[in-house]
Amino acid sequence: MNKNYSVFRKYPTLAQVEELENLLNKNNIATEIADNIPPVDSSFSGSTLQNQYEIKIPLADFAKAEKILDEVAENLIDQVDKEHYLFSFTDEELYEILLKADEWNEFDYKLAQKILTERGKSIDTELLNALKKQRLDLLAQPEENQKPWIIAGYIFAILGGFLGILIGYSLWTSKKSLPNGQKVYSYSEKDRVQGKNIFYIGVIILPFYIIIRILTQL
Repeated sequence: MNKNYSVFRKYPTLAQVEELENLLNKNNIATEIADNIPPVDSSFSGSTLQNQYEIKIPLADFAKAEKILDEVAENLIDQVDKEHYLFSFTDEELYEILLKADEWNEFDYKLAQKILTERGKSIDTELLNALKKQRLDLLAQPEENQKPWIIAGYIFAILGGFLGILIGYSLWTSKKSLPNGQKVYSYSEKDRVQGKNIFYIGVIILPFYIIIRILTQL
């Protein structure tokens, strides 16, 4: 994977990703498709990652890609049927769509704005930018409750297990992509230090463990 690429959108099906890929490629935006299943199962926070397909693009093209999707959504807004499910949403639910725009498609995001405006609510660029910043600040926060994995990492590393090295490396280096393409570390500085220690302990002990195993089999 090109290191200059970042996750632009996530979808549950490959067909959705390929549809977006075709649209972006037609507008001269390079893409990469992947899934978010980690090599070592699970998130260390204890939550289960869903199998989602990711489409990645150069970070420099994020603004251009957002504008393309925004224009597509705008063209569809006037054609929407009044039976669309968002019309039954409360104001609070519609504002939640605006806050968690990364969990919704561009059409729903635009339609939520239109419905709120029709209900007499003030929706302007300043509000939308404030909601985006609030969401980014929330998503950028480190994952919590890594103590069980830290303990397990030390145990496996001391016992010479390769899993200890993997756990330590993940805690130390794992990053997540924010909706704007920015990448931040998944875990707190304190947990990352623990991960680094686990990694190096495992790297130091593993060769001795292998040698002992070989000698005991002679």
